[in-house]
Amino acid sequence: MSYRVGFGEDIHRFSKNRKLILGTVTIPFEKGLLGHSDADVVLHALSDAILSSMGEADIGAFFPNNDPKIEGIDSREILRFAYGKAKERGYSLENASISIVTEAPKLRPYIERMKEGIAETLGVEKERIGILAGTNEGLGDIGKGLAIKASAIVSMKKEL
Repeated sequence: MSYRVGFGEDIHRFSKNRKLILGTVTIPFEKGLLGHSDADVVLHALSDAILSSMGEADIGAFFPNNDPKIEGIDSREILRFAYGKAKERGYSLENASISIVTEAPKLRPYIERMKEGIAETLGVEKERIGILAGTNEGLGDIGKGLAIKASAIVSMKKEL
């Protein structure tokens, strides 16, 4: 077997008149995240981690934020694209660990649904997806409630 590890990270600012979508789940909140796509910061970090594990460029190289044809794109498409790149090389997801940092909203009630949505998008078992949520203890833009940050690490496996 051959193994690879990848890391990805993303941050998006809050914006009014946007839906808040995290890890495939639409979360009721007074603000959403600003972005060219649906701004699912969780899927962006996970997609970058998968691409990184394959030695590829980040999602911006494949989905540039100035391309009007992909404005508003569902981030599940970005994740499927990234995972498709790995699968083309014979790799599958062994596991993913994701950390989400925000002051609000509280995410615990949505974590299981996020895991289910990500697993379904990738076609893997939910147990392969780990998600943690925390705050920035009032520090920086995240602590001031201006942004959400997500980080992801993946372990990829190839049967030889």
